[in-house]
Amino acid sequence: MSYRKILALLCTVLCAVITISFSVADDDPIQKIAAQLEKWLSNNPPEKVYLHLDKPYYASGDTIWFKSYVTIGSTHQLSGLSGILNVDLINDKDVVEQSVKLPLISGLAWGDFALADTIKEGSYRVRAYTNYMRNAGEDYFFDRTINVVNAISNKVFTKTDYTYTSVNGIQKVNAIINYSNIEGVPYAAKEVSYQVEYDGKRVDRGKGVTDDKGNLSLSFDNKLPFLSGQGKIVTQVSIDKKEKISKTVIVKAASAKVDVQFFPEGGNLVNSLASVVAFKATGADGLGKDIKGVIKDEQNAVVANFASAHLGMGQFNLTPQAGHTYKAYVTYADGSEATVDLPKALAQGYVINIDTHDANRLIVRVENNLPGDPGVISLVGQSDGKLYYAAKGRSGEKSFVTTIPKSRFPSGTIQFTLFSATGEPLNERLVFIQNKYSLRLDVTADKQVYKTREHVKLNLSSKDEEDKPLQGIFSVAVIDETSVPMEEESEHTIFSDILLTSNIKGYVEKPNYYFTNENDKTRADLDVLMLTQGFRRFEWKQVLAGNTPPGGYQPEKTLELSGTATFKGKPVVKGPVTIFNTAGNLFTRDTVTDANGHFKFTNLLFKDSAKLVVQVRTADGKTGVKIELDNTKLQAVTKNKNAPDVNINLNEGMNGFLHNNKSWYDWQVKNGIGNRTILLKEVNIRQKKESPVKNSSNLNGSGNADQILTAKDLSLGCTQLDICLQGRLTGVIFKQGLPYSTRGPNSPMSIIIDGSPVEGDALSSISVPDVETIEVLRTVATTAIYGSRGAGGVIIITTKRGDGGRYDPSRWDAPGLIPYSPKGYYLAREFYSPKYDEESLSRNQQLLDLRTTIYWNPNIITDENGNAVFDFYNADGKGTYKVIVEGIDNDGVIGRKVFRYKVQ
Repeated sequence: MSYRKILALLCTVLCAVITISFSVADDDPIQKIAAQLEKWLSNNPPEKVYLHLDKPYYASGDTIWFKSYVTIGSTHQLSGLSGILNVDLINDKDVVEQSVKLPLISGLAWGDFALADTIKEGSYRVRAYTNYMRNAGEDYFFDRTINVVNAISNKVFTKTDYTYTSVNGIQKVNAIINYSNIEGVPYAAKEVSYQVEYDGKRVDRGKGVTDDKGNLSLSFDNKLPFLSGQGKIVTQVSIDKKEKISKTVIVKAASAKVDVQFFPEGGNLVNSLASVVAFKATGADGLGKDIKGVIKDEQNAVVANFASAHLGMGQFNLTPQAGHTYKAYVTYADGSEATVDLPKALAQGYVINIDTHDANRLIVRVENNLPGDPGVISLVGQSDGKLYYAAKGRSGEKSFVTTIPKSRFPSGTIQFTLFSATGEPLNERLVFIQNKYSLRLDVTADKQVYKTREHVKLNLSSKDEEDKPLQGIFSVAVIDETSVPMEEESEHTIFSDILLTSNIKGYVEKPNYYFTNENDKTRADLDVLMLTQGFRRFEWKQVLAGNTPPGGYQPEKTLELSGTATFKGKPVVKGPVTIFNTAGNLFTRDTVTDANGHFKFTNLLFKDSAKLVVQVRTADGKTGVKIELDNTKLQAVTKNKNAPDVNINLNEGMNGFLHNNKSWYDWQVKNGIGNRTILLKEVNIRQKKESPVKNSSNLNGSGNADQILTAKDLSLGCTQLDICLQGRLTGVIFKQGLPYSTRGPNSPMSIIIDGSPVEGDALSSISVPDVETIEVLRTVATTAIYGSRGAGGVIIITTKRGDGGRYDPSRWDAPGLIPYSPKGYYLAREFYSPKYDEESLSRNQQLLDLRTTIYWNPNIITDENGNAVFDFYNADGKGTYKVIVEGIDNDGVIGRKVFRYKVQ
């Protein structure tokens, strides 16, 4: 049966279920639940973002190529809700290094980040979200940790091992840091100074000397409660008498403590009712840890045994009894032991058990031990707010069992909730559905072994489960896997991200493990993950109360600018609003305010950043209007939710990748080719002339003025600034103490001191020794950004007070005028794929080609027969080349295919 037929059948079954439910009394809980879910879904349709990256990690000088897929709802169809995607590159200090804004066409876009040759090595994050997704919070953003190594300018490479001891009850962290060069030659007998930092606070420091193997041993005490998360050891190693190299080592954990938590299925243990209890053991580094143990009651009787099955997770069965308490006696991998209390069992209540092991169906069992008749209970199953299953038990039943075909649900996370007769949520259980309804992709080549630089032509076919062709849109990356190896279980894919991690809060370790080789064990391990992982796109109490209004962040369709204008505290009605741009081509746009003083410009089009000025006047032309812009605040950067993915030993296992990157860079420098940020000794670097203006509030940028005076120019012995400036400013004359531009109208020049506009006669009250710089703006090129305020010219004064006057909208008090620098659209670069035909091979046979991303194409579309062809040329690297194809069709069916071939 085709996917579309199944969807049609599903809709029929759902309609029947809902019709039966709705045919009962008006106070039927299922009817209310269905209605309120529909309301929530209408107001808050969930969007998800997935980025297909060309590689799992990168080197300095690389480019991060990515394709975005933005889906909506439980069936993962491409979203038409948002028209703009924000993508950020964030460093290990949680600071945005680069940011792009991409136009979404039917949920699709692609872009890139160019990494400088001088980029600092470390763990970075790529974050992607739409403005609308900000309503749900960062937990549901796309957020991937990637490692960036630097073999170009890096002279020292480190490898660190940690151990933990306890002395007199104080946890001690012991580190052995190894220092070597790129060839693995140790830096022996080298002096090293270091300091340990947590949250910007120094907690320890010291000095030492490396041994003959390049190792430095150090230790510090964990005395403070905040030493539970990540920290860093900042070291300086003297590699010779003249050069010290700074190296930072991540501290992922400050103890060997393992946290063990227990999760009864459905939420609670209930006396005399059999329950499944899942558990999760997590180290201080955020990764799963193996444990085993026994469950004992207060009389020391063993009632259950347990052992982790995967990444510190597992489950066991327990039937608690009234009057008894239970503890887990845990044995860790190192042989140490601990005791952990189990959750206390309820005297009365419900338990729910869902058996997911059958590949085709769910078996649901609900039991209670309540006295008397608790009334009719209801069970609903929903995904992303869409109801897929609803059933009711019979009044007076102590238990009921039902079987549900998995084909009723879409692939992904399904939330089952048990409701009381009054509609109160009682128990919840997450399950994961892995239906077979994905795109059947196939990649074929005319042979399995190729030569270096040989032309490769690959065929892509896309079909459904009935072998019928499907049209879809795909992204393709080809990488030299020998140089860029990756553990397949740790990869992030379109399956793991759209179906799994985008729907649950918290960190998921090795997400692709559950999708690489689906079998009974991976299904069982995935079910335990569902038992231990949280899911909170909404709270049932809010949904059932109807308290689910649309979020404050609206979907962005195009670049927009909006705000509100008031005059003397009242809305400006039908006031003319003008925006104009002074960067690049000059343009203006006009509109008027509405009855509430609100204005909006839509369908704006900018590339990269733009400098705009917004001007508003009243309907009768009065100035003095106060302007407040909407949603200009940038998305904050919170702590990395995937911090366990941060690698302590960044360069471990990357020798081939590092040498490859260094060799190719050195060859390009030697031959004077390539697009490099720095060129070492072969090129003379001219230092960019530094602007004499510090902390300037100049909207054109610091120092971008027609004339600049510094404090040195003002040391003339005069006491009043207006007198001191007489005859010193080109094209400026003073009349009764006020400056006038000879190019401007018969109005004085505007005066801005440390970002704040002041009256022109204020010059006479300014102390000359307090002035750091004066910038004079007289021409259209420099004054246009100030609008009408700059019509007569502008004089910008920066004082020596130290904090300067960088523009802050909240400080801007120029009535009727406000500057705004929005982020414009980024124009994605085209991936360069060299051609090695006969002519170019003979011409370029001396050229070196050590690319690790051999080919990248974000926009491959299969035809009506489900076929597409793409071709490229191999590089000089030998070994295994890996082809990764990911994509989606118009119905939201996703697919992924990995194909490998040899290069000799």
